[in-house]
Amino acid sequence: MVEFLTFRDGDAAQEPAVTVESFTGQSNSTAVRIEAGEDARELLPYLDRLSLVEVNFPAYTDGRGYSAARILREAGYQGELRAVGDVLVDQIVPMRRCGFDSFRPDKALDDDAVQRALNRYADVYQKTVDGRRPVWAKRHPESVNG
Repeated sequence: MVEFLTFRDGDAAQEPAVTVESFTGQSNSTAVRIEAGEDARELLPYLDRLSLVEVNFPAYTDGRGYSAARILREAGYQGELRAVGDVLVDQIVPMRRCGFDSFRPDKALDDDAVQRALNRYADVYQKTVDGRRPVWAKRHPESVNG
């Protein structure tokens, strides 16, 4: 069973994450946890000092964390971006596409199910932050930027 999954090289960040409010009020923390409904843009001035951002998914039906991940990655955040909480196997691929590179689900995931999910589709359709070229860009490389 998978209790922690990472796609990063090296060791995963171990520092306990503080709340966004606590983080913005202090100068020594390098790990923060975004709860559902909090605005990831509050962290943009501090991206250079963050080593870990945890994004909590209180329920698998709550998709606000996807937006937080994309906001941070598009702003240039290069540190570990970890999805925590009610994370299901079928969410791992779209979460990876938004920029998550580690996962700590509340309930352990089946190893085989994770591998099947990660390897199910060779191509993607939407352009996003994970660097994979969408199918349309492979067919029409001249229109990738326009």
